[in-house]
Amino acid sequence: MAASQKGASMQTAETSIELKQEVGVATLTLNRPERLNSFNPAMHRALAAELDRLRDDAEVRVLVLTGTGRAFCAGQDLSDRAVTPGQQAADLGESIERYYAPLVRRLRDMPKPVIAAVNGVAAGAGANIALACDLVIAARSARFVQAFSKIGLLPDSGGSYWLPRLLGQARALGLALLAEPLSAEQAAQWGLIWRCVDDAVFPAEVQRLAAELAAGPTLAYARIKQALQAAERNSLEQQLLLERDLQRELGCSADYREGVAAFLAKRQPQFQGQ
Repeated sequence: MAASQKGASMQTAETSIELKQEVGVATLTLNRPERLNSFNPAMHRALAAELDRLRDDAEVRVLVLTGTGRAFCAGQDLSDRAVTPGQQAADLGESIERYYAPLVRRLRDMPKPVIAAVNGVAAGAGANIALACDLVIAARSARFVQAFSKIGLLPDSGGSYWLPRLLGQARALGLALLAEPLSAEQAAQWGLIWRCVDDAVFPAEVQRLAAELAAGPTLAYARIKQALQAAERNSLEQQLLLERDLQRELGCSADYREGVAAFLAKRQPQFQGQ
């Protein structure tokens, strides 16, 4: 897939992924609105290719993932799988191993902030892919649905990992067993997502948040992500040692020197991401 030019957008009929790059910000839009932006193999491959390219693009300092139309992402496109009685069943484990687990890893390992801009319904794997991002901001009309039990499955794409950690067992089990829609407002109140904003100001707020992060200390953001993710498995002693090592690195960065100089001069810092 050819790279987009800065300030331009690109979409192909084959992949239905739209990429827009502006100063410091890359926006990836899932663009299969007729299928509620649900995934098929072509979309998976296209998104993986773009994430890999954007990871190493020094001009991109923040990534926004969003959807077209009334959905963020409805998860897997079920019409893409053979489930008719008498036919051989699709290997869902292979689908997770090949597509969904690598997608979650790509989002978590991205060395720059990733914003999930949830413009509408996020269901099934779509809800959990949003949760794999660093910041989730949702329009008030958006809904999060762990729809898996409705078709005899369990939450995947990290859902069984995020839900109990973010919400506790009681709420996690309620959402997973009953598959009831959770409003964006309730999701924010429960701490599942970062923020819920009115639909009218949603695009502007996403743009403001992305611009703020794009102007920030990119290396520090990468190390913040690394430290907080490590805290999920580290002991206190291990975490203190990691903090020491990462802070030592950041203390030698140009951004740290600029941050201190700007603080002392009472001006806004001009971070270069180094």
